[in-house]
Amino acid sequence: MSDNNEHPNHPSVDQSDRVLPRNLRQSGDPGIRMLVSTRVRKSPFFHKSFNEEGAWRCTVYNRIYHPRGLVEPEDGGAMAEYEALTEKVTLWDVAVERQIRVKGPDAEALTDYVITRDATKIEPMHGKYVILCNENGGILNDPVLLRVAEDEFWFSISDSTLMQWLQGVNVGMDFDVEIDEIDVAPMQIQGPLSEDVMREVVGEEVSDIPYYGLMDAEVNGAEVLVSQTGFSGEKGFEIYVKDAMENAERVWDPVLETVKEHGGMQIAPGHHRRIAAGILSWGQDMDHETSPFQVNLGYQVPSGKEGDYIGKEELERQQALIEDGEYPFSLKLVGLKMAGEPIRDYAPDFWIVSDPETGEECGYMTSPWWNPDLETNIGLGFVPAEKLQAETDATLDDEIYEEDLDIEFEVHLPDEYAEETGEPVYATVAEVPFKESVNPSAREQAKLHARQDANDD
Repeated sequence: MSDNNEHPNHPSVDQSDRVLPRNLRQSGDPGIRMLVSTRVRKSPFFHKSFNEEGAWRCTVYNRIYHPRGLVEPEDGGAMAEYEALTEKVTLWDVAVERQIRVKGPDAEALTDYVITRDATKIEPMHGKYVILCNENGGILNDPVLLRVAEDEFWFSISDSTLMQWLQGVNVGMDFDVEIDEIDVAPMQIQGPLSEDVMREVVGEEVSDIPYYGLMDAEVNGAEVLVSQTGFSGEKGFEIYVKDAMENAERVWDPVLETVKEHGGMQIAPGHHRRIAAGILSWGQDMDHETSPFQVNLGYQVPSGKEGDYIGKEELERQQALIEDGEYPFSLKLVGLKMAGEPIRDYAPDFWIVSDPETGEECGYMTSPWWNPDLETNIGLGFVPAEKLQAETDATLDDEIYEEDLDIEFEVHLPDEYAEETGEPVYATVAEVPFKESVNPSAREQAKLHARQDANDD
């Protein structure tokens, strides 16, 4: 095709930062069926989620089948699950969070070398949300890192292979460690009544666990590790089932029974809620070609970490450019509030964003959804950093997320969500998170403290 605007992959959207462009073709949902075979792993909870609780659809995450729908569309679908999450309590099958263990005398040294944050400051029986980057500063994974002992760390990984990366890093480095995937499968208990459930399941002492704290416990005679963490922005915990291939049902059954006794149910991981909380999803909102400074993770790049780590030189170079007012990327992830009919399910494509002043296609949505609390469509999307710089005083590292801004874009929604067939809807840049988390991130806490200090002045 001679006209770039007619090219199905929308080349007018600047993806010059990337070696492998995003597929922006608007293919929609073709209604295909997923083949279940032995090439993709069934988790220890597979039978419970699909055969017993009736999960009706799934995706593949970390090469494991992952339930992504428990309530049928005619019964309210994902938004009924949102209601259970935000008003009651829910159980999630998240065995797809593979547990990669680094264990040995040099466990801290290796871990500190592969993450951007300072691993030496993580005390045993505590965890942190961390990122691992390559030498170009691209985000390889954003796991929850658990330090279960002085010489043992578990990487509870997002949807990208990590074990082979850690093993490869150690080739020639000779850190004295063992690096393996272990037979541990997590489940999440999320929602305002999650602590009530956990007290019944593992005991009153669970209320003493701090955010990102860990506790050894037993459920129905099986050993588990409990953390106060989650992917929802709501109050929540994770139960890591040890020897999971043997103990999955022993733990799952009493937990689900207790959740149901509190008016809850099993649901799919709450992407509608994590978007409102500004929690990112690897593969959607970032990947190995995305810098932390593009996606609201600049706080993960410390200015005072003494130890060397992979990507340090490049990330510090980017940080210095941004501090000098020069933003080194063409696109920046922002929050957007959008018009249109309520988006009540996963988007099958990266929907195109355009500039209303020029009509030029300039970006794409990564994670859109309807938020019933705000009564508007919200989402995360990449837009031109140049336009943001021209219309705001923010430095474009993390400041762009501080407040709603009068910067407009257009989003090309599918006809089922569009206000007029074939016409884009207006969107404005919004503060992130859209809805505060029960346990704010380090960046959110810093913002809250800054606001309190300003009010005190």
